[in-house]
Amino acid sequence: MSGTDGLAEKEFRQGRADWLEIRAGDLAAVLETAGPRLYKLLPTDLGDQTLVAAVTVARVAADEARAQPVVETVGWLERLIPGGHLHDLEGAVRELRSRLAASGEPALWSWNAEGWEEMLLWRWRRVQPRTGDPARDFAGWRARWSAEIPWNGEIDRPESMPRRHGRQLLTPAQFFAGEPEPQRLLAQAVLDAPGTAAAVQDAVLLREEHLQGAGHLAWLAEQQACVEQLEAWRRRHQATGSQATRAFLAELSEAVKRYMSLVLQPVVDALSACERALLGDSKHGARRSAADYLDAFLDAQEQPGEESWRDARLSADVEQQARERHELGETTWHGMLGTVPVWYRIVTSREERAAALAYSGKPSTSVVRVKTGAAPQSLLTDLFGFGGPGDEHEEWYPEPGIEIDYVPDSAFDLCALLAASQLGHARLEFLVRRADGSFQRLRSVRAQVRRDDTVAWRRWALKVLSELVPDPEDLADLIAREDDDGTDESDAADARTRVGDRTSSDSGTSGTGPRPARDGLPEALLGKVRALLRKAENPGATEEEARVYLDKAYELMAKYGIEQAMLDDATEPERSVDRIVDLYPPYVKEGRRLLARIGYEMRCRSVYPGGKDNRHRVHLFGFETDLQATEVLFASLRLQMLEGADRADRLHRPEGEDARAYKRSWMLGFIREVTARIGSAQRTASAAAEEGSEAGGTSSRSVALVLADRTAVVEARLAAQYPKLNKTRPTKFKGTGYWQGVADGRDADIGGPAFDEDAKTAQLIH
Repeated sequence: MSGTDGLAEKEFRQGRADWLEIRAGDLAAVLETAGPRLYKLLPTDLGDQTLVAAVTVARVAADEARAQPVVETVGWLERLIPGGHLHDLEGAVRELRSRLAASGEPALWSWNAEGWEEMLLWRWRRVQPRTGDPARDFAGWRARWSAEIPWNGEIDRPESMPRRHGRQLLTPAQFFAGEPEPQRLLAQAVLDAPGTAAAVQDAVLLREEHLQGAGHLAWLAEQQACVEQLEAWRRRHQATGSQATRAFLAELSEAVKRYMSLVLQPVVDALSACERALLGDSKHGARRSAADYLDAFLDAQEQPGEESWRDARLSADVEQQARERHELGETTWHGMLGTVPVWYRIVTSREERAAALAYSGKPSTSVVRVKTGAAPQSLLTDLFGFGGPGDEHEEWYPEPGIEIDYVPDSAFDLCALLAASQLGHARLEFLVRRADGSFQRLRSVRAQVRRDDTVAWRRWALKVLSELVPDPEDLADLIAREDDDGTDESDAADARTRVGDRTSSDSGTSGTGPRPARDGLPEALLGKVRALLRKAENPGATEEEARVYLDKAYELMAKYGIEQAMLDDATEPERSVDRIVDLYPPYVKEGRRLLARIGYEMRCRSVYPGGKDNRHRVHLFGFETDLQATEVLFASLRLQMLEGADRADRLHRPEGEDARAYKRSWMLGFIREVTARIGSAQRTASAAAEEGSEAGGTSSRSVALVLADRTAVVEARLAAQYPKLNKTRPTKFKGTGYWQGVADGRDADIGGPAFDEDAKTAQLIH
């Protein structure tokens, strides 16, 4: 969507509808995989089943965010599903709630869930048949969903809101076309300048990853970036210009403000709360940084099982924690349940029991005091200079109340505090000790937090986190070190056993382990490839000659893979295999991504096994020839990626930008470009083989069909070992090196570096 091409209201509306349809499909898929029992029970009389599934999973996630007990969710599901009381809805809800955090779907995280619930209910209402009596329609919908259904209003057509001010949905360039000539010409010159276009492109790129594929929001972000560039240019020149120049530039600034207030802001204000949050949080700032850390935090957490969501009794894990705390004389601690921060309190007296049962959950420092390690003797509100909670709701609670302590040198504590700041409340669990020494839940309540406190918490936690772990990508390793209990050897062996249990008996292994019976690329072919690579690396070869040699080396590998596939189709078929690959620092996550993307273009498939012990592993599935070619390419391109990132950092990183952030963004651009080149070369080789097969009449089946069948075999093998897979979370980055990485990726050697003829191919991946 170009900022100069414009976007009609119809296109904006259609783009929004298309995005909502895609996102509804994503959420419905989560319900189907994470809550299959509930998915099968969905009613069929509410219209589009995909949308009904999306609303259902969003409502369950919103209940979780509101700290509602499972029985409350079961209640509205029984009203939604005809005959629902005949089924084990409680078990189905616990199953789904326990898997929400691991689904990788940000819409279902506690701090986002209520916004998505509201928007999806609105979307569902928009496509329902009407009786002609709005009051009757809405009453029926509310009764069925047991929820408020958003009424008709601005949310229905945000793109038409500028019409209220006599305007239309326009880009800044189109808006200034109607302004007086001096302003029009100046604005056009600034917006058309190469530097402005590049800055806008970079700004939109950095925001798009947080917009979940919403093209209409990306368009708004693009126009906001154009406005910011206009204002930045105006400020630079107004500071040094003459009085007449400053007066003219002030008029330009007023025109920019008119565009924002008459065109852009009315559209933003009319969006749903969910869309406004996505757009606002995509901007560089504290909320986006918090989202980056929380994304990595959730990825590093081991999620508890279904028993943690039982209303009637505590999970074994919480029971054990309560015993240990009681033995130490402690009564309060905190943790996470899925994506919800939880505060635990052991009630020790009759007076406290009465106060706990009476507590309303409203912010009250007489009940809950949140402290940080930065100022152990002070309330967080005092630490940040707030005048005190005089306007808070005060309730009686035995002194000294409930004190929640977040430690500043704990990455887990800091991220849990961030989660509470994003959500605006925590789930407070009151526990009591029975006569037999066991513990039971007295009550769960949503403990709300003052808005000023959430801002202060976010600011403090991000400040400490940025010093403790500057790059969110390193957060998982830091938390793993915090959790390390000194049992590395047994833990590592157990991890290998668990992974081995998921692989078949003829799985390959990484490193120097044994290969399957069929050895993939033959030595004769490898000899030719090595000879070409040596010629390419000859200092006397020109850059163009080296490129030709390298491309020829890759062409040989691609051609052999396709020829082998056609030969197998005509004779005894080759068996698919799988192997686990261990990757090593630095930049393990980018290495995993590179390996997976290369494998995909080579007709292989990959899985990240999951769990903190498997963060550096990739499980590859494919045919031996394709797997070996993938390893050869990965060995070369990983080295080029690391060296190229260092070189780009020295030559192109803007002053003041974090080096790791720049390198990571460069690597993502590099990966995108080199794997696109590999895919293009594969398609070229396939087309050439197809033409040769048709001309010679050597095969009864087309090359495309044979390759598709092999891919299906690989995917079936993967599905058999990993029947329930979650989507990987979108990769997020903060640096500005992406496009430089794309440019450098165009020049990467996709034929691979020369390697020792005596070295085993299995060692290339290291």
